[in-house]
Amino acid sequence: MHAPAGVVVRAVRDDQWDVVGWLWQLFRHDLAVVVNGLPYADGRYQAGPLAAFPSADAVGYLAWRPHPKTGEDAPVGFALVDGLQGEQRSVVGFWVSPVTRRSGIGRYLATDVLQRHPGPWTIGFQHDNTSAGSFWRDVAQEVFGPDGWTEVEQPVPGLPDVPPDHFIRSR
Repeated sequence: MHAPAGVVVRAVRDDQWDVVGWLWQLFRHDLAVVVNGLPYADGRYQAGPLAAFPSADAVGYLAWRPHPKTGEDAPVGFALVDGLQGEQRSVVGFWVSPVTRRSGIGRYLATDVLQRHPGPWTIGFQHDNTSAGSFWRDVAQEVFGPDGWTEVEQPVPGLPDVPPDHFIRSR
């Protein structure tokens, strides 16, 4: 897949993790309506998974494109991956700016990141996040091929009253 005009995907540098932290808040805000999430007392959404980044086992990527008003590179999406040292890679977090959705940036970011790290993958999404389900099924079809992946449902640990999570697993 070719990059959308002006878009580049780069690994998160040590001095860019604050940028990821801000974008993570937007990610959790978008997800809040799906998981019935609220910010904590300090006004922020949970960010616990970010503590594992960066490490030898976990890496992040930012998608950048020129800002329309300044021309400076602006972050328009991120992907966080773990399991680099294990037998299976996993997408821990994935977000694309709402104004750039349906422009091909998300698909390009996902495809780029999955292809950077060979091996089996697992990609989870919530049952009620239908747009994420459609997106990840399309990406899996493109990257892994029609016979290269399966989708399974698993109960959410500790939450028996919510619909199961979905997981795409590559072979």
